[in-house]
Amino acid sequence: MNPRWVCLDVGETLVDESRVWATWAEVLEVPPLTFAACLGGVIARGEPHLSVFDVLGVDSWRERAAEVNARYGGFVAADLYPDALPALDGLRRAGYRVAVIGNQPASRHAQLEALGVTPDVMAMSAAMGVAKPDPAFFARALALMGDPPPACVAYVGDRADNDVVPARAAGLKAVWLRRGPWGLLQDARRDADLVVASLDELVARIGEVLPAP
Repeated sequence: MNPRWVCLDVGETLVDESRVWATWAEVLEVPPLTFAACLGGVIARGEPHLSVFDVLGVDSWRERAAEVNARYGGFVAADLYPDALPALDGLRRAGYRVAVIGNQPASRHAQLEALGVTPDVMAMSAAMGVAKPDPAFFARALALMGDPPPACVAYVGDRADNDVVPARAAGLKAVWLRRGPWGLLQDARRDADLVVASLDELVARIGEVLPAP
């Protein structure tokens, strides 16, 4: 029997990204509430999230990226959602193999490992050379997992546009995690094979769409 894989996104799936957005607000000297409201607005309108800088009238944001990265300093333990590490363990105990593959800088790989995120396979889009929602991202992800049949893989993420819709189009089981701004402002219910509110719920219900081997 083919192994069953659960592939997890990073941002707003394992990691709470509040701190990185707060760092952007700090560097740009924008009140955090204003930044958050504008980000929510562009997400609700279905616009690319980087459009938030257009709304704020900040044309030079790319020039500030290095400063933001330096202040942010990478992932720390407090950035992990409390259910992140227990979910990895719970999925393994249930007989699933686990991957962590998302749209992130290459440096996030080592940062996650240092926090105890040690799945069977881990890769960041910058190192892969392809990012979601490109179908090639999911093809590459499957290759990294040893080319299991797509129907034997569940992809778990918070975004309708980047995670649920393209994963299902690639033949994977699409699991929509409803947390974070995308998870609450978008609607992926019609496209998702499973909708959960936490990774604890994912562990409890993954068998509904992907029976353990």
